[in-house]
Amino acid sequence: MAWKSSGAMQICRFLLLVILFLPHGMTSSVLTVNGKTEDYTLDTQRGFQESLECAVQNHTREEELLWYRGSGKVDLKSGNKINSSSVCVSSISENDNGVNFTCRLQRDETVSISVTLNVIFPPLLSGNDLQTVSEGNNVNLVCNVKSNPQAQMTWYKDNNILNLEKNYHQIQQTSESFQLSITKVRKSDNGTYSCVANSSVKMETMDFHLIVEDEKAEMPSNTGRVLHQDVFNLCSPICIYCYY
Repeated sequence: MAWKSSGAMQICRFLLLVILFLPHGMTSSVLTVNGKTEDYTLDTQRGFQESLECAVQNHTREEELLWYRGSGKVDLKSGNKINSSSVCVSSISENDNGVNFTCRLQRDETVSISVTLNVIFPPLLSGNDLQTVSEGNNVNLVCNVKSNPQAQMTWYKDNNILNLEKNYHQIQQTSESFQLSITKVRKSDNGTYSCVANSSVKMETMDFHLIVEDEKAEMPSNTGRVLHQDVFNLCSPICIYCYY
């Protein structure tokens, strides 16, 4: 029993010596942001303000922290760098949606944690709301849209859902635009087209006014010159009696 006790004590002493003489850099420091130990997404809204606090856990010395917004370094005050550091994101806009804020250890930037902003906002619509086109020409009505979450898009004409005709109407949609193309417009296409964006936050509408003019007849540009030349030929050589 005494041998077993002595052996156990030797093992404990050995482990203690290993721990004491571990290289300082092998001490594993852990970063947290707002108490979270892994990368995460922060849901927020347009116009809000968010505070992000980064802290070092398990540190054995003072650690300097760095903050990045995307790939750009954030300037920190001298008293906001050691062992804990905070950044405030104010007046959040739709342009902040998807932006990453990353906290890193200054001595080892591979130790880091990131927060991605998920900015919730209603549909924002824009575009050329007045277009004039001649009958028989093509026209594109482009409704630019930003929304999070993504909105369901629909075209209306004169307050009714637009009845799409094959090979006449075409719809093209991307994450930031909703386009209606009309091939060889008719007089009946004249009217108000509404781009309607419906999201779980809000429904928004933008009107596009299309004016279809009569088809313009093209007149030969050289008609007057030809007639003038014909008269000249008839009158020559006694053109003194001719009036043109």
